[in-house]
Amino acid sequence: MRALTWHGKRDVRIDTVPDPKIQEPTDIIVRVTTTGICGSDLHLYEVFGPYLDAGDILGHEPMGIVEEVGPEVTSVAVGDRVVVPFNVSCGTCWMCERGLHSQCETTQVKERGTGAALFGFTKLYGQVPGGQAELLRVPFGDTLPVKVPHGPPDQRFVYLSDVLPTAWQAVAYADVEPGGSVTVVGLGPIGDMAARIALHRGASQVIGVDLVPERLARAQERGVHTIDLNEYDKGVGDEVRRLTGGRGTDAVIEAVGMEAHGAPFTRAAQNLAGMLPDALAEKVMGRAGVDSMTAFHTAVDAVRRGGTISLVGVYGGAVDPVPMLTLFDKQVQLRMGQANVRRWVDDILPLLDDEDVLGVEHFATHTLPLEEGTRAYKTFQAKEDGMVKALLTP
Repeated sequence: MRALTWHGKRDVRIDTVPDPKIQEPTDIIVRVTTTGICGSDLHLYEVFGPYLDAGDILGHEPMGIVEEVGPEVTSVAVGDRVVVPFNVSCGTCWMCERGLHSQCETTQVKERGTGAALFGFTKLYGQVPGGQAELLRVPFGDTLPVKVPHGPPDQRFVYLSDVLPTAWQAVAYADVEPGGSVTVVGLGPIGDMAARIALHRGASQVIGVDLVPERLARAQERGVHTIDLNEYDKGVGDEVRRLTGGRGTDAVIEAVGMEAHGAPFTRAAQNLAGMLPDALAEKVMGRAGVDSMTAFHTAVDAVRRGGTISLVGVYGGAVDPVPMLTLFDKQVQLRMGQANVRRWVDDILPLLDDEDVLGVEHFATHTLPLEEGTRAYKTFQAKEDGMVKALLTP
């Protein structure tokens, strides 16, 4: 089969690789029809090279048609249409039964001290072959895939793999009451969708922060008040307070994470680690890695006293400086973590109808063949050509 594979920093290629096979009686094989490129994939493209091997198959946002099922699978059949959540979760362990699928005890990568395995990610999360490929082996065929109807376009359902549940959890964790206010820092795919969901769930004021014109324009079209970082930069908190009677918003969703704008020292350190031999680079990243905290500090500044920060941007540093005094003094609640995809599917599915209240069918800015995946990664990383969300079609 053809697959998009990692070969080094900013080096992803389309290769011919062996087809996946049924390994466990509960496995299924899915022929991928659409798969997304996520902001988290850019962390692999840029930063996490020490935890990858050449030839690793990328991607964690796939959907497609079931092509083969293991002998113990009864919930799906050949020909069914399914979306594959990015958490490799069993659905039956203690954590999964409590809606914490990102902490699945069956697939936790215990030797690394991390949570549930993820499709298409690093050794930190199981190094499971991903979905930017023609075929995908999916474990736990009875409990992991989300069965969806035939008929509507893939764009209606593919975001159930990551974007929709991640954004939904971000809003749920922000705990914004109807009529409340929220600032979304970062209007990439997750931040953009979180802003839409916050408005859908009754927030009266949603403020979006970014520096990319196309992202700001998309959010404005959906009723978000936007703040352009090119204009305000370090004055974001002051502008949020001006818009909220001097308090700040009830919550802030931080949807940027480790690669925030405005941290040249951190970027230099990440680049240096990427040039070291893998064994040494792993030690540096695992014990001394420092993320850009720019977006997090913006969230701390913009949230009102007694408010909530919902942290959905990915961080990986071991010694990040967290402003504990300010968080304590402002009595801020802080919630974070990988999305528990399966936890939120039943809440989201009823919204994926012909009314399309969240605008999923026109959410992607680019749809390209899988064979153009190399170009898509380069364009997405550079924020060129107005790319906010890209889908690949094998």
